[in-house]
Amino acid sequence: MIYLRFFARSKARFGIMKDGKIIELSKSYFENYALTKNKFLLNSVEVLPPCEPSKIIGVGLNYKDHAKELNFPLPKNPILFQKPISAVIAHKDKIVLSKKSKQIDYEGELAIVIGKKCKNISVKNSHKYIFGYTCANDVTARDLQKLDGQWARAKAFDTFAPIGPYIVSGINPLKLKIKTFLNGKVVQSSNTKNMVFNVYKLVSFISAIMTLLPEDIIITGTPFGVGQLKHNDVLSVNIEKVGELINICKKDNGYEN
Repeated sequence: MIYLRFFARSKARFGIMKDGKIIELSKSYFENYALTKNKFLLNSVEVLPPCEPSKIIGVGLNYKDHAKELNFPLPKNPILFQKPISAVIAHKDKIVLSKKSKQIDYEGELAIVIGKKCKNISVKNSHKYIFGYTCANDVTARDLQKLDGQWARAKAFDTFAPIGPYIVSGINPLKLKIKTFLNGKVVQSSNTKNMVFNVYKLVSFISAIMTLLPEDIIITGTPFGVGQLKHNDVLSVNIEKVGELINICKKDNGYEN
């Protein structure tokens, strides 16, 4: 199933994609919804972030090829960090390249979307708590990450968590091709089978630390090939069976809200 949030006729709505059209739902797909008679064309609506998480949990060094790229040993346990929900933007929204950093990098990733409240979940039962999967870009101020020695500031800027455009359920996440395109050129190409800790192990590990709530997101790490973003770059994260997340980069114009 393909789920999406969208804005049309002056309100945010929930829908499913079927036969090239959006069928509106009576309520959130995280609740017991019903299909309505309302249908929309995708090109007639504004696609919103597919969920509104209470938290975004990131996983560092979770691809064997990325760890090798950085000349780091494989971690014995998942390396975790968090991104604020204020960083979330949607498919086709702009990534703002903050003046606070001189090196802002892309990191294409598979994202897990939690469907049910969970705590201390076993690896075996993890799949029961996963609603589906979406694309993510863990935008990172690399120079600040190196300077600080921890990752909170580098990962937290507004617009540094593009997600979407859809949530896809009913797929096997253990062997999906993942590619990142920068201005149409492939810059990352790997497969989720190269993860150090697969999605089920991540949900189990993280749920032993903190309670995961419906709509929470776990971004599962990035493969080899991270690189710098510049003004007017177009960045696309493409994951087999999940979709394509596209964002354009714009330099910070320095205004205050």
